[in-house]
Amino acid sequence: MPTVNVNGRDVSARDDWSVLEAAQAAGYEIPTLCKMEGCSPLGACRVCMVEVEGQERLQAACSTPAFEGMVVKTNTPKVREALRTVVELLLSEHEGLCVFCDRDQDCELRQIAGNLGIHANPYEGAKPRRRFDDSVPGIFRDTGKCIKCRRCVQICNDVQGLGAIFPQGRGYDTVIGPAFGRSLSEVTCVQCGQCAAVCPVGAIGERNQIDEVWAALADPRKRVIVQTAPAIRAALGECFGYPPGALVAGKTNAALRRMGFDGVFETNFAADLTIMEEGTELLGRLAAQFRDHTRTHLPLITSCCPGWIAFAESLYPELMPYISTCKSPQQMFGTVAKTYYARSEDIDPADLVVVSVMPCTAKKAEAVRPEMYSSGYQDVDYVITTRELSTMINTLGLDFGELEAEEPDAPFGAATGAADIFANTGGVMEAALRTAHYVVTGRPLPGENLHVKPVAGLAGVKEAGVEFQNCREAWSFLEGVELSVAVAHGLGNARSLVESVRRGEKSYGFVEVMACPGGCIGGGGQPRMTSDEVRLARIKALYSDDEGKPSRASHENPHVQRLYDEFLEEPNSRIAHELLHVHR
Repeated sequence: MPTVNVNGRDVSARDDWSVLEAAQAAGYEIPTLCKMEGCSPLGACRVCMVEVEGQERLQAACSTPAFEGMVVKTNTPKVREALRTVVELLLSEHEGLCVFCDRDQDCELRQIAGNLGIHANPYEGAKPRRRFDDSVPGIFRDTGKCIKCRRCVQICNDVQGLGAIFPQGRGYDTVIGPAFGRSLSEVTCVQCGQCAAVCPVGAIGERNQIDEVWAALADPRKRVIVQTAPAIRAALGECFGYPPGALVAGKTNAALRRMGFDGVFETNFAADLTIMEEGTELLGRLAAQFRDHTRTHLPLITSCCPGWIAFAESLYPELMPYISTCKSPQQMFGTVAKTYYARSEDIDPADLVVVSVMPCTAKKAEAVRPEMYSSGYQDVDYVITTRELSTMINTLGLDFGELEAEEPDAPFGAATGAADIFANTGGVMEAALRTAHYVVTGRPLPGENLHVKPVAGLAGVKEAGVEFQNCREAWSFLEGVELSVAVAHGLGNARSLVESVRRGEKSYGFVEVMACPGGCIGGGGQPRMTSDEVRLARIKALYSDDEGKPSRASHENPHVQRLYDEFLEEPNSRIAHELLHVHR
């Protein structure tokens, strides 16, 4: 462990540390606009330059290795002058207009400029040609605000394995975007929003639907209801000063009622419904293979994540028969709301507006897919992200911290603990196994506190096996069968998993894939920045929420049971398939 001196303070550094990490260990935060956790340092922004004794030129702290006896200074006149010049040059090409930018106080470039006392730009002149790309429903690109830090390039290429955007051109003419000047709609962009989540400025963001939601709420002819995804409760609080993982579902419900929603529900109810449908689909495929000995498509692959679905459709179309036909919980909720709920409440579905609060920008694209109109209307009308909801709460002037917790409305408010963990990588898998194991054996899923621990955590690809023992008579053909399962999060990891199966190296019966690192808790619409520490805090909170519920398996939800009794008949029935499944 080399000893490094930072601003007169010695610190023991690890052998693989950079100067940036050594400085952090010494208690100094060096600004940077390009460095990201888990990605190779680029040294592209030049904001993190420091003086290293014995070096004539300033060095980029993020990409300079620490070594024994190194002496580093982070705040000399030379460093401050260089940093100020670099930031002023970035601002000279940046189409600021901060007062109109949704990043505003959340802009990393603005924060650094403010810390340096930069209040005017001395480098006035020509700016690169600006292009605004809103060709896809989920996200936008604004090249005029791009500072070419390449964070979006790294996340799209190195983490997600897509390569939808890349530096085009050279020097002053460099543009970050799809090849040959194309728009996002012309390349394989799954709209996961991870680029928007890491962009330090406002060059990439979600397609905002706040105005449309306010307009619907103000329309006396409309009945406007809202659903909140499981991930929201563990992340929204961060927008109001709460630590990552603070559970704020009750306060969120209270805020939504004060905003004027006529019904405040949770997507968790639809997550339980999804498990009933997807679990039944899984058991049907297992019966075909082990009882009927007929050809079936195994593994069954989960279908809750629209980013993953878009990825598979574009790059692995041969996988589509293996992917569950179930709609996502968001879309199941929308369909049931505009059929069962509208009928129960005597509402004309044409006057019912369904709003979703999601951690995900790809959900905006999912809502307008042609197969998502099975109610006879667009099942989900508007999708706003966690960040958009926080903006709306601030617009209304609500003191979020002072709100008293409130329960969601019936009948779509009650959910089990299995629904809470849907937001975590491995959560959908665990929720499905809880119900599938009970159906087959009549007993709860074995293991500590119902958890399938091998599929939890942030390992990129996780595996487990669940053995069926002492099966019910109707399921005796599964006696002794071990169901091999796998979980991948982040599309780069999903690609690795798929390729290992294609090569015959791996074989599974059930697979869960989520496009975003950590699952929905790390979605592209969540509060920035989402580090692994933040992901783990959100995951821990949702597992805790699950463990505190009186019912922790989806088949135990009495409101879901009532929905089947009164409307859907049984899981995978004709009407359930018509409304809750897609037909490829």
